[in-house]
Amino acid sequence: MARGHQKIQSQQKNAKKQAEIKKSKGHDQKTAAKAALVFTCGVCRSQMPDPKTFKQHFESKHPKTPLPPELEGVEA
Repeated sequence: MARGHQKIQSQQKNAKKQAEIKKSKGHDQKTAAKAALVFTCGVCRSQMPDPKTFKQHFESKHPKTPLPPELEGVEA
């Protein structure tokens, strides 16, 4: 076991190494994917990335519900 000054140096070296790994890792895919989901269905609260997908979802999953006004001009 390392003691004293050697232990402190080892901890500092490990902290620096961990910081570099975290910095080089960058963005992870989960947060990027979650940020891309911008349209939310008002009926079931599921999220879609674009209006085309949102309209397809709405027409297939909620056929009896009237189309929201933001989807009126969108072509599916």
